[in-house]
Amino acid sequence: MKDLTDQITRIRTELHYKTGIDPVEHCLYRIKSEESMREKCRREGLPETEESALQMIHDAIGVRIVCSFLSDVYTIRDRIIEIPGIAVVKEKDYIKHAKPNGYRSYHMILRTHEGYFAEIQLRTISMDTWAALEHHMKYKKTISGNIALISAELKRCADELTSTDVSMQAIRDMIFEDSEGEENV
Repeated sequence: MKDLTDQITRIRTELHYKTGIDPVEHCLYRIKSEESMREKCRREGLPETEESALQMIHDAIGVRIVCSFLSDVYTIRDRIIEIPGIAVVKEKDYIKHAKPNGYRSYHMILRTHEGYFAEIQLRTISMDTWAALEHHMKYKKTISGNIALISAELKRCADELTSTDVSMQAIRDMIFEDSEGEENV
């Protein structure tokens, strides 16, 4: 995990030096606990062994990278796949192809040169906020309100946040176009 997060820090530093802006708002990471790995092995019908946990379960290492803008998500994605010794095992673009409930994020499963798997989630700030709220609803054991209404409101908010992300990206692009034009004068 340290090697991977060090590489992500290097990418951020290079992009900040090049553009003057850090494309990442924040980056969180974790290694699943032993009990969490055992529980996932049980849920997946796998033996509770080190081999199952590290070879069959692909999210022992988890990294969430939160960016301000949509283009930054894809810039970071493009740079991650260039990291030496990293192999992309699987990618799912839930930004372009949102889940029916409105969930949006870019997921990558990577295999490190040491043979470990890591799950990377790339999101915008609004996607991250929405996912946190949806996570609370999904894992809260007792919800006294109307779950169907809450789910519908979450979906509506996801659609509005997507529109906002697109608008914010357009505004950012206009700002950069204007500043580039000034430099060429």
